[in-house]
Amino acid sequence: MKNDFLKHQAQTTPHPLALEISHAEGSYIFDTDGKAHLDFVAGVSACCLGHGHPKVVKAVQEQAATYMHVMVYGEYVQRPAVAYTKLLASLLPAPLETTYLVNSGTEAVEGAIKLARRVTGRSQLISARKAYHGNTMGSLSLMGLEERKAPFRPLIPDVSFIRFNHEEDLVKITEKTAGVILETIQGGAGFIEPENDFLKKVRHRCHETGALLILDEIQPGFGRTGKLFAFGHYDCLPDILVLGKGMASGLPVGAFTASRERMATLQDSPKLGHITTFGGNPVIAAACLATLQEITETDLIAQTLEKEEHFRNLLVHPLIKEIRGKGLMLALILENSDIANHLVLTCAKKGLILFWLLFEPKAVRISPPLTLSIEEIEKGCGIILETLTEYGQ
Repeated sequence: MKNDFLKHQAQTTPHPLALEISHAEGSYIFDTDGKAHLDFVAGVSACCLGHGHPKVVKAVQEQAATYMHVMVYGEYVQRPAVAYTKLLASLLPAPLETTYLVNSGTEAVEGAIKLARRVTGRSQLISARKAYHGNTMGSLSLMGLEERKAPFRPLIPDVSFIRFNHEEDLVKITEKTAGVILETIQGGAGFIEPENDFLKKVRHRCHETGALLILDEIQPGFGRTGKLFAFGHYDCLPDILVLGKGMASGLPVGAFTASRERMATLQDSPKLGHITTFGGNPVIAAACLATLQEITETDLIAQTLEKEEHFRNLLVHPLIKEIRGKGLMLALILENSDIANHLVLTCAKKGLILFWLLFEPKAVRISPPLTLSIEEIEKGCGIILETLTEYGQ
């Protein structure tokens, strides 16, 4: 199977990990040799309820047996999507009440920047250096790392960049700016949190200039940081909220949310201002609904902060220079990239799944399912500490 994988399925790097998967359950992924791998990555923050959560599986099975795709997005009234967007609106502060369901986080970003331009009648977009918002052409234009963009230019024009946590750069936001898009917590850059009320200051500058603030919660959303959405930690309400990853417990989905008035601008002049065939797919929406209900009707979000503390207490080692992030969105910052590579690759052999971050070579991601147990945290941290100690010997 591995040979067929390498031959027939397009690859993203020259050296994929190529773990051959048999099945997955809870916090574990099992390979075709029957070996269990403790998952500290959760499909890069996507499998927030672990693998095969019974409530999500039941919702998917029941909906698949009822109806699957019946019409392109927005034409028919389909219960799972309506129930999901209604529940989401009840959990978000006003005026975030209307959600457009799409197929991925990067499509949600595309929709959000279109909406910002449509609402304001302006063209300029502002992103942050070392930002990551996806890889389609519009999202790629917002990426704050030129070496990754250069091979694909020309990209969309009129995009400028500020430095995250540098309030002196906010003068770049002007009356020509349609939207400012920021990750609430920078992901690929190394799980960098906003400091000194940076997001509130961006919010104020956007209000002054009439620009819309877009917060990308694709990675930190849905309870991962100890709030349903990370902007709740920083007292900063976006005009447009971008969602993805953990929405459907591992199924492909994204969304962008704004006021009903603003979202209505995509309905006319021109009609079909944004359109998707499979957005709002009823099977996916059923998984979204079951996931959101489980997250908000249990104490999983509160547990997230307790589990963060457990990780921080256990992961003390001379080679770990810092632990960044919040909740179960954590990054180990090591002395150098060689140690980071050794940790990921050696732990993989020992049955612990870790992964890298895009733009910070010294970082190792820890973004496990929110359902991870204390015993599993202790087991995985033991493997990490053992591996780091072996490296230092």
